[in-house]
Amino acid sequence: MDAKQVIVAGKAVLGIEFGSTRIKAVLIDPEHRPIAQGSHSWENQLEAGLWTYSLDAIWNGLQDCYADLCQDVRGQYGVEIERLAAIGVSAMMHGYMAFDASDRLLVPFRTWRNTNTGPAAAKLSELFNFNMPLRWSLSHLYQCILDGEPHVKDVRFLTTLAGYVHWQLTGRKVLGVGDASGMMPVDAATKDFDTQRIAAFDALVAPAGYPWKLADILPEVLPAGAPAGLLTGEGARLLDPSGRLQAGIPLCPPEGDAGTGMVATNAVKPRTGNVSAGTSSFSMIVLEKDLSRPYEVIDIVTTPDGSPVAMVHCNNCTSDINAWVNLFKEYQELLGVPVDMGAIYDRLFTVALRGDRDCGGLISYNYISGEPVMGLAEGRPLLVRKAEDRFNLANLMRAHLYASIGVLKVGNDILFGEEHVGVDRITGHGGLFKTKGVGQRFLAAALNSPISVMETAGEGGAWGIALLAEYCVANPDALPLADWLERCVFVGNAGTEVQPDPEDVAGFNDWIARYRETLPVEEAAVHCKR
Repeated sequence: MDAKQVIVAGKAVLGIEFGSTRIKAVLIDPEHRPIAQGSHSWENQLEAGLWTYSLDAIWNGLQDCYADLCQDVRGQYGVEIERLAAIGVSAMMHGYMAFDASDRLLVPFRTWRNTNTGPAAAKLSELFNFNMPLRWSLSHLYQCILDGEPHVKDVRFLTTLAGYVHWQLTGRKVLGVGDASGMMPVDAATKDFDTQRIAAFDALVAPAGYPWKLADILPEVLPAGAPAGLLTGEGARLLDPSGRLQAGIPLCPPEGDAGTGMVATNAVKPRTGNVSAGTSSFSMIVLEKDLSRPYEVIDIVTTPDGSPVAMVHCNNCTSDINAWVNLFKEYQELLGVPVDMGAIYDRLFTVALRGDRDCGGLISYNYISGEPVMGLAEGRPLLVRKAEDRFNLANLMRAHLYASIGVLKVGNDILFGEEHVGVDRITGHGGLFKTKGVGQRFLAAALNSPISVMETAGEGGAWGIALLAEYCVANPDALPLADWLERCVFVGNAGTEVQPDPEDVAGFNDWIARYRETLPVEEAAVHCKR
């Protein structure tokens, strides 16, 4: 069937992902190809010192994104979406969404971007002998306890953004194991929340006398491929207020953006990895064995089917680049030149290839928010240069692009240099890789490793969660996820690979050494309250 027939027959699969700056929907056909897309731009808000998105922003954004998808379908094929084969919901991981017995949100959604949970994360890391990052849901909960927030006694359900949206669409309080592994530690054997650590947490907070136990307020954990509920009539209206979309559509377990990135890059088996680079960046290396010890800058999460993964998560990636590109956009508008944002990005990224391999001495810190890997609870975007540095456009853009993956290098140097983790293939995806050969080349230099990028690099997690939804309904041979992706989706397609250039590697190493040496300047900027 052609795409129009697929849509009319209800055989298309919908993937929706809530990113930090964009909600994106992708419709795929039974050959896994995107046939329509929709999007909605949004931004988090800083309220009372905490980053949040309102419930209205969540639902208005989802509905606008879905409406944009439907408009794309009408424009391309002249039909309406009424039935779907499956739906998947994904979102930025971690954070804090706590609900009471009446299913009311107790405090505004606290996103992964918040770094106020340092004391809680440190205590839990010690208690669990496991690195508990600042952004994880349990770190948020325990920080609320330490801070004596009165709402904690009323908590009856704790979930992530993906889990919340899925719950509202289906009525089921479930979570994919990959997203669950960003709430609190998961037991690799059971592929469920670690019961020993749940017991340790309950003992820790017992003196407070809360009327709940941790296991009672956590979602049910499901692996990839497990049935996770059907779209209810109310859920259908939440997604499509026009009333055209029919209820009864199966949904896959909701996942986090890390898991969908692994799926979108065919990186769910041991010795594979991926780098997702957008508003934030993170690398995911699927492990053959446990690390020798916990590291504060390395998170242990799982693939959507429960395999352990070493994750290096950086709070900041392209947001500062976007701000600089908007500056050039304003200049172009000032000259009366028509603006094509895609062309501006392509040209500015491409000119960076002409820059000095060490960026001519320029150092950029892209910390819009705090950067825990570097020990900073707050951020100040900063460009540092000496008077004699080679300050030109190529070096400026190269420095910003280096900065977008600089923190990522710091964490991965531990994995590859100290832990000697083996990896056969690393694949990049996300906005940083849309301009062909630029972000890919610089990442290869940063990690001193071959980097592959697929044609679907720009599709990102919305395509990944669509594949997970399809996996739930189109896997008659019950293949494991890694085998299904290899045999049915990618069929040997490993993308276009770039080898690290030795001179680029040397230049990036020189740059990162100065980046570390100059960090006190960034720290001073953070400490300077203005």
